[in-house]
Amino acid sequence: MKHNLLTEPLLQSDAGWHSLPGLMAVMARGKVAAFPALRPHQRPAWHMFLVQLATLALDATGSRELSEDKAIWATALRALTQDHPDDAPWHLVVPDRSKPAFLQPPAPDGLNWSDVPTPDALDMVITARNHDLKARIARQAAPQDWILALVSLQTMEGFGGAGNYGIARMNGGSSSRPMLALAPLDDAAAPINPSCWWARDVKRLLERRDGLRGIALVWPEPWPEGRSLSLDRLDPLFIEVCRRVRLVAQGDGLAAQRSTSKAARIAAKEARGVISGESEPWAPVLVEGSAAKTLTLGEQDFTYAMLFKLLCGDWKRPYLAEPGPDETFQPMALVAEAFSRGNSKTDGFRSRVVPVPKRVLKQFFGPRAVKVAEPMLEDVKAVSDALRSGLALVSAQGDYERRGKEDYAQAAPARDAFLRFVDQRFFPALWAQLQAEELEARTKARSAFIRELCQAAEAEFEGALPATPCARLMRPRAELRGRRALRAGLRKAMEKVGEKEAENA
Repeated sequence: MKHNLLTEPLLQSDAGWHSLPGLMAVMARGKVAAFPALRPHQRPAWHMFLVQLATLALDATGSRELSEDKAIWATALRALTQDHPDDAPWHLVVPDRSKPAFLQPPAPDGLNWSDVPTPDALDMVITARNHDLKARIARQAAPQDWILALVSLQTMEGFGGAGNYGIARMNGGSSSRPMLALAPLDDAAAPINPSCWWARDVKRLLERRDGLRGIALVWPEPWPEGRSLSLDRLDPLFIEVCRRVRLVAQGDGLAAQRSTSKAARIAAKEARGVISGESEPWAPVLVEGSAAKTLTLGEQDFTYAMLFKLLCGDWKRPYLAEPGPDETFQPMALVAEAFSRGNSKTDGFRSRVVPVPKRVLKQFFGPRAVKVAEPMLEDVKAVSDALRSGLALVSAQGDYERRGKEDYAQAAPARDAFLRFVDQRFFPALWAQLQAEELEARTKARSAFIRELCQAAEAEFEGALPATPCARLMRPRAELRGRRALRAGLRKAMEKVGEKEAENA
């Protein structure tokens, strides 16, 4: 056996090289601020894995303290694999395939194996044209590159064709495992500190637990061909694996082999990603009648409108996206990350981090925030519609009656650019209004937001004019009428500010 994560310093942070228990001890001291080898798309998988593992290990030993002693962490982690005194489930390479290795389940005889030369070829990222991340370039890979790839694959992957099943924590094989959470910040402009974030999530999850309630780690369990584990045998916070993979020694380095399975590792199709039966730690849940499902990002992004819908609409917010009772004394960041997935491919990694000032956290997406934000959404729509109407009129040669679908389609690029501007300004404007105690101050903040929207719409209108098709003879009239239509719509949106604020007072 080679590369024991419990005893060897295989993991690098900006605070040095660590074993897995050593990493948790250093993170408990708040000393880890970055993981240099971590690729951006691996961050949610790595964070959730470390949080789940620490929570399960502490729960297995009945502890509630984040120890700064790596020996205590080693004991806690071994408590999760008591049936394996040789530490096989913590080694990267275990030649006997009937035994587990780290995130590598035991394999039955008779499987066909194919070679995987590099960790990035093993990782879950699949792109249609090899654009997002180039495949098979990590030829000089260290053991930690394989560790991070295994975590990404085994805890985040979807359906990849016959015999390649996805994880239980997603709503269908072409969905994704979303993460929506709050992370503590030192100040509103500071980057997220992974140690503080990890400690916060572990402590909050431990508040809801009272001992293990089933299998905690899936990879040490036997995996007979054609058999799946039922959810009722698993702890709600279990760490899963979804693929048959084995790492092997190759010269001075490592390589991987993978095979297929005749059934998913966990029988969870009917769960539609909702595993815990209570508020999910990181996944937004939509309840439809008697059924519930987790978020499928699809080809969307975490826009201001999407986040507002997840936090204030019909979706049930994840537990770790809710501020705790003692978390109103420091700024935090709302972190939204997931893969935009299609059929056996990903359309890119989506990530959005929104700083939340501490003065806003107490009313974080409560009734008052909703009351303030909903008129803002209406104003964005009014300004966006005015921009669309003005450009469509130019495309229609200035003829009001002639405007049709093709003319409105000409406005789409400018409208999309405008909405990207809104995406950057919506939450700061919302925070400004929430921090305004008096109606006059709130109206002033609201008016400033409307003016920003109008200026952005006018800039996009002028920028789009040269590319908007229009007969040369009719262009002067078309542009004049288009500007009039735009400004009339903007004026109407601005006039509603005082009226709406009076209603909300």
